[in-house]
Amino acid sequence: MTEPGVSGISIYVPRLCVQLEQWCAWTGNSWDKIRAVVGRSFRVPAPRESVYTMSANAVLRLIDAYSIDPQSVGYLALGTESSTDNCTGAVIVKGMVNDALIAQGAAPLSRACEVPEFKQACLAGISALKGAVRYLAYDGQGRTAIVVSADIAEYERGSSGEQTQGAGAVAFLVEPEPKLFSVDLKRSGTASDYRILDFRKPTARHFLRGYEPGTSRVHDFPVFNGKYSTACYLDETVMAADTMFRRRGVTSHCAAYDGMAAILFHRPYHRMPVQAMAAMYIWGLVHDPAQHPKLRELCLAAEVEFHQVLAESETAPRLGALVLRRGVDHDAAPYTHRLVTSFRKSSQFRQFQAEKMCLGADKTMDLGNLYAASIPACTAAALEQALETGVDLAGREMLAMGYGSGDAADAIPFRVVEGWEVAAKNIRFSAALAGAIDLSREEYEQLHDRGVLVGTDGACGTVASGGTGGSGGTGGSGGTAQRGRADLVSSGEFVVDRVGDQDTPRFQDIGIEYYRYVP
Repeated sequence: MTEPGVSGISIYVPRLCVQLEQWCAWTGNSWDKIRAVVGRSFRVPAPRESVYTMSANAVLRLIDAYSIDPQSVGYLALGTESSTDNCTGAVIVKGMVNDALIAQGAAPLSRACEVPEFKQACLAGISALKGAVRYLAYDGQGRTAIVVSADIAEYERGSSGEQTQGAGAVAFLVEPEPKLFSVDLKRSGTASDYRILDFRKPTARHFLRGYEPGTSRVHDFPVFNGKYSTACYLDETVMAADTMFRRRGVTSHCAAYDGMAAILFHRPYHRMPVQAMAAMYIWGLVHDPAQHPKLRELCLAAEVEFHQVLAESETAPRLGALVLRRGVDHDAAPYTHRLVTSFRKSSQFRQFQAEKMCLGADKTMDLGNLYAASIPACTAAALEQALETGVDLAGREMLAMGYGSGDAADAIPFRVVEGWEVAAKNIRFSAALAGAIDLSREEYEQLHDRGVLVGTDGACGTVASGGTGGSGGTGGSGGTAQRGRADLVSSGEFVVDRVGDQDTPRFQDIGIEYYRYVP
């Protein structure tokens, strides 16, 4: 019996874009380094876009592209860490989508539809997908599910995370008999641990003096410690993969990796998953005695002692406790990390990377960090590139490595089904990135700091006509659109029309967003 899985994918990203080559010129950063480590560009939501409008855009595109019967949907889940309402989430998306469907003369989504929201940093989208698969396997017989992952990644200007911003939403159609790939939860792995100072968004920061005083708009900059966050990412993904292999009874991790069609990662920036995969591969060598001769050779090349690496692998340090005692710069496994970095630069690993990690990787260089939508977007990009280049994925396994700061990770096998190419034709990943509008430095800074665009009507956030088109670069695969539409708000169908301001004993709507469907 086929496991439930994904039958369709749609993507929405804002049109407004920052080219990182330009950003480097503005900030004095090295373009060669940023291009190699981070990517080429990132997207910025327009003034009247929110995580909910982006989500609704992706869901509506999914329904249209795959001719989904809205009445068949019994589960609509939202995975995000960018919620602006602490009470409701997915039901907001459902309401917008229903408005659009009714305006089109179609039936709305079923009233008998569950609407959960999932939150665990960037793992939220994977958690929502797992929830949908479990729903279909247990009590959702005869129904379909939609999972939408959406986020807005934003950092203070001048911080070490500024170049890793991004925004977008990815929607999955999940069915009992998938047309793209099944999701094998029975053989998946997971890991979690509380990491305290890794990456957080405490509400209290908004009320404390000195929190990002240079930004006047409402913002959601995280509290993070970059080097420590990287260590947490590496440790948790390694443990999730190890748990998966233990459940599967696999002793040779590296042989298993070699047999996979592709390995997909959450990508906060381009270099991070490369380092994570190198760490996972080294861990596999460490725990397979038959591979120790190869491991000794790699240790020699990295100028580290074999016994030191083995000793570090036998410890299980609690990073959260260590950081409190020794600080965020303490390295709990310095010899292993030196070995991993050396191995990552080797010709052996570069060949492995080219064979297992390149599907869709170039396409995602123009996304930026999508947080919860990152690994769903990487999955979409990989399938589209496989379709374009004639890679035969039918019957083969792809490994999805999801991660959420704070700290949790999942390793989930996806099994591509026969005839996947038909559904993959409707993904339209590259088309979703087309028509980007490059922001100038002044536009980017005003939008980032004040929430408006230069030369716009602050009340509605429209772009002034006659502006420049930026650098004229790729702008995300599809070319850069010329500025000139005075009514530009977003490239989607939904906008934030207004925000309520009434707060009286008889009527309250203060802070509530009202949305409008724009065909």
